[in-house]
Amino acid sequence: MNELLFEGMNIAVTAVVVFGFVSINALVLVYAERKVSAHIQRRLGPMHVGPHGIFQTIADAIKLLGKEQIIPKNVNKFLFIQAPLLAFFPALLLFIVMPFGENLIIKDLNVGLLYLFSFASIEVIAIFMAGWASNNKYSLLGAMRSVAQVIAYEVPLLLSALSVVFMVGSLKMTELVAYQDQFWVVLMQPIAFIIFMISGLAETNRAPFDLPEAESELVAGFLTEYSGMRYALFFLAEYTNVFLLSCVTTALFLGGWQGPFVDGIHWFLLKVYFLVFVIIWIRWTFPRLRPDQLMNFCWKILTPIAILNLLITAVVLKL
Repeated sequence: MNELLFEGMNIAVTAVVVFGFVSINALVLVYAERKVSAHIQRRLGPMHVGPHGIFQTIADAIKLLGKEQIIPKNVNKFLFIQAPLLAFFPALLLFIVMPFGENLIIKDLNVGLLYLFSFASIEVIAIFMAGWASNNKYSLLGAMRSVAQVIAYEVPLLLSALSVVFMVGSLKMTELVAYQDQFWVVLMQPIAFIIFMISGLAETNRAPFDLPEAESELVAGFLTEYSGMRYALFFLAEYTNVFLLSCVTTALFLGGWQGPFVDGIHWFLLKVYFLVFVIIWIRWTFPRLRPDQLMNFCWKILTPIAILNLLITAVVLKL
């Protein structure tokens, strides 16, 4: 009985810590995106709420919490309410197998990478639920775009990750990192790294692949009818997924927690936030693609190159 109680308390404390980190991290990333985009465009960004506007995102979060939760007429109320929750909570579960350090991992599963990709794919169901339940043509079109986009770009994403799995011979996250104690995988698999990053941007609906919420033709896509905290949950999920994409890329290709002098979580987070900066930089540099360009780029360019890279990896390992 005492063991069950201790296990339950351990799970509860872990959940609170992860949720707290996700919330604070999202606030930091929103502020970072505003400031980076401002400097790219030779602006100042938020400046008034706190020194250099550091409390602006906190003020915005409080504003969203206080806003009325509007539910339009003729929506599927149950699915409309559940969609933001389904978008956000799978992102929390992905932290279970994230290797922040050699001994800083909640659960080191033998199929850790498979677990990550399995739960990451749930978000597209939440987006489609939100679009369909909203009873809005813009929301439905945005949701349909998202489903087509995620299903398409999962193929090159998984193929590029499979090239690394072939080399290491394991799906365990700590073993994928430990394999890189001499050389980072990115040096041996640069093509897989580039494909993984591009596909990851499409999976997280980041520019230039943000067609599901394109304001120029779809108002806000699947988010059109959402307000208040439900709207905020989708943004929490988006920024958490950007952070998790950077974490997985770091673990697979950039040596994880390993670095010069002393290995540890500081190297892992340094690499992760550098990748987040690159993702933000890309958003404010490249124009949005058309839907036909998006799909053609996936099926005609990325997927064939990913298959060829996987075949070459298999042949080299065999020989």
